[in-house]
Amino acid sequence: MKGFKSFLEEHTDSCCESCNEELIHEAAEYQGKKVTLNNPIRTSENPKKKFKVYVKNDQGNVVVVRFGDPNMEIKRDDPKRRASYRARHGCDNPGPKWKANYWSCYQWRAGSKVDS
Repeated sequence: MKGFKSFLEEHTDSCCESCNEELIHEAAEYQGKKVTLNNPIRTSENPKKKFKVYVKNDQGNVVVVRFGDPNMEIKRDDPKRRASYRARHGCDNPGPKWKANYWSCYQWRAGSKVDS
């Protein structure tokens, strides 16, 4: 088994190609409201989750994905914490865009910003 230090040296934020791809922000309609797809924002109406993002699911419908614990701070600027989180949650293969794990891994990339 490899040590954590060797893991950090091997795995950088570029190892998650699907999270680093350019996301196209396009306009869509969700329940009669105009929204921007693939753009994570802080949620205000649901106190159980910290962020939300509008995406198209596998059937092509626009859905809202809520993710993140509102009581926890994201400390992605610390390389050790970021690498540990990304290893724990399998961010090398985060799954489809309409799942919360994809967006959580997306938020844990280096230098990510969130619109309020």
